[in-house]
Amino acid sequence: MADGFAPTALVGGPDLSVPQKDARVIVVGNEKGGAGKSTVSMHLCVSLMRMGKAVGVIDLDVRQRSLTRYLENRLRWMQSTGSRLPMPEIVRVDASTERDLDRAEAEETHRLVSSLQRLKKTCDFIIIDSPGGDTFLSRSAHMHADTLITPLNDSFVDFDLLGDVNPQTLEVIRPSFYSEMVWSCRKKKAQTSRRPIDWIVMRNRMSPLAARNKERVGEALDNLSKRIGFRLAPGLSERVIYRELFPAGLTLLDLTEKGSNVSFTMSHVAARQEMRDLIIILQLPELTGAEITF
Repeated sequence: MADGFAPTALVGGPDLSVPQKDARVIVVGNEKGGAGKSTVSMHLCVSLMRMGKAVGVIDLDVRQRSLTRYLENRLRWMQSTGSRLPMPEIVRVDASTERDLDRAEAEETHRLVSSLQRLKKTCDFIIIDSPGGDTFLSRSAHMHADTLITPLNDSFVDFDLLGDVNPQTLEVIRPSFYSEMVWSCRKKKAQTSRRPIDWIVMRNRMSPLAARNKERVGEALDNLSKRIGFRLAPGLSERVIYRELFPAGLTLLDLTEKGSNVSFTMSHVAARQEMRDLIIILQLPELTGAEITF
């Protein structure tokens, strides 16, 4: 790729002679675009690296590649400023071009599993940014998740991804297609692994203003969480800074680095606290007792 950025290429099968770490696989996914999956993935990645953890990244969004482009921008920013920022190891997994469905799925399964095994040699955490749609690769990634983070815009339009509710009582009528897919992945993983999928739904891009709709979405999510078994977490508030940081490949945790021309404000302090809160709520066993250093 341009400017020296070269995601790891998948060549042959994994080298099983190298011991693998018990890396935690964190999948950031839903089946709706525009919920901030890549922003969450990037900030979580940098947060973990700044806590001294080795992080690997798999970008499964074969069309948009937003997370890959974010990291390309980060590398260019380092090259132009001479700064040194933590960078993850990234593996790009492409969709199969096979026309036969069985062979295509077998090829994609091999690519994903091989990539996970490769990253587990060196990484403490592996973050998978899934596409905003229902694909075989996305479903495979969900089945490998130890932690699943689902960013959700704070509206009933996005809530419909998870479940159908009575508009008057906000009682859950039925889980929706994505919830059913996660439930299926949980059952399949339970058959092959002792590690369950810890599912966290993030209320992302929340308005700081109190509003009746905000309260109703919260009530409906609380009802649904009890029925289908996810935990709720406050996400990242709606801030212009997230869109402004993308071209430089920076996160809110990088703003005090040399070369950053973004003034650090109280709003950014509050946003950093949101990331600290998320790390705490995720309850990642590998961070038990660790100090949050950002």
